[in-house]
Amino acid sequence: MRVLVIDPDFARAALVAEGLAGVEPLEVRHAAVYDAGEAAAFAPDVVVVAAESPDRDTIESLREASLSNPHPVVMFVDRSEPGLAEEAVRAGVAAYVVDGLAPARVRDVLDVAMSRFQLMHQLRRDLEKARADLASRKTVERAKALLMKERGLEEEAAYRLLRKLSMDTGRPLGAVAADLLAFAGVLKGDAS
Repeated sequence: MRVLVIDPDFARAALVAEGLAGVEPLEVRHAAVYDAGEAAAFAPDVVVVAAESPDRDTIESLREASLSNPHPVVMFVDRSEPGLAEEAVRAGVAAYVVDGLAPARVRDVLDVAMSRFQLMHQLRRDLEKARADLASRKTVERAKALLMKERGLEEEAAYRLLRKLSMDTGRPLGAVAADLLAFAGVLKGDAS
């Protein structure tokens, strides 16, 4: 397990490493502040941010990093202001623990955070796929409507024609439908 610990206090950071004793293989790297470039180069399995109180700059850095280089993040803070926990979770923090940094809890918290991160990552992928599928279906429906209108086809015949074009070209049905709509737009003079 590769763990990046972000904490300006070396004694508090040592508690995290102590809590991971017995994990094999284990590589723990410590930094006083979060640096996205260093984090990407190290490629941690989990990032642990330990602080007296989280600051908005760190949370914003984590938000930006979660877009380009997502990884599970756990925050152990001694105290928190109202709204910071929610802000941290929106920035991609998988676990936000207030006044609970004890070596005996570290491994369990990291395990739960990594599992939660994987679940959320899968849910995001599923959501993106569902959105893409829906957009493709809408495009196919528009292309079918165009074929029905321009060629006087029934809906099933229009779909079979689109499917045949898809198979003949070896391209996805949605891509063929999008091309047909784009070509029809050019013929009508809709394209620039």
